Amino acid sequence: MSATYMPISISLKNRHCLVVGGGKVALRKIENLLDYESEITVIAPEVHDKIEYFAGKGRLKIVHRVYQSPEAENYGLVISACDDDAVNRQVYEDCRAKGIPVNVVDNPPLCDFIFPAVVRRDALTISISTDGKAPFLSGHLRLILENMFQEERWTKIIKLAASFRKKIQSRWPDDHEKRTTAISRFLAVDWQQILKEKKSTEELESYLEELMEN
Repeated sequence: MSATYMPISISLKNRHCLVVGGGKVALRKIENLLDYESEITVIAPEVHDKIEYFAGKGRLKIVHRVYQSPEAENYGLVISACDDDAVNRQVYEDCRAKGIPVNVVDNPPLCDFIFPAVVRRDALTISISTDGKAPFLSGHLRLILENMFQEERWTKIIKLAASFRKKIQSRWPDDHEKRTTAISRFLAVDWQQILKEKKSTEELESYLEELMEN
C-alpha cells in the first residue's frame, strides 16, 4: 500500500509562513509554528485574543482583512484555516500554481503536508502520523509515547548523546570503526540507572569520557 505523505523534517527558521484565518483552529497551527523560529503573518478580519497577544509580543504579524488572491505566492509555507471554503480553495490553488507547500486544515485533498502528532524532548522529536486518515489514533499514540519517554530523563539523554557525538567526532574524525564502537557502548548503557547515580553535569561528562576509553 502506497502512502501519501512522506515524513521529513524541514527547517522553518526565518521562513515566511502565512496563516489565513484567525479562529481557534488557526491558533492551534500558529502555536505549532511558534516553536520553530518561523516568521508568521496572519491574515483575517478578526482574530482570537491569544493571536493578538502573540502579535503584541512581536512573535507574529496580523493583517486585519480578508485574503487577497494571489498573495499566498509571497510566502514559503501556507496554512489556510478559515471558515470559508471558497477562500480555502483559492489559497490552495494560489499555492499550487507556484509550488508552495500548503495545508488546508481538515481537508486532506487540499494538503501538500499535514501535522503529525509530536512528542518533543529537547532535540529529540518523535512524530506519529496515520497519513491523515485517522488522526485521533495518532493523538492516542502520542499520549502513550509521552509516558514512555519521560521528559526529564530523555531531555538529559539527548543532551548527553549530542555531547558524546561531538567528542567522538573530534577524537576520531577519520576512524569510523572507533566511532561506531563508542556509539555501541553509549547505547548499551542503562541510562535510567546512571542518571540516578550521577547528578551533576561534571559527573556525567566524566562518564562520557570513560565510555570513550573503554
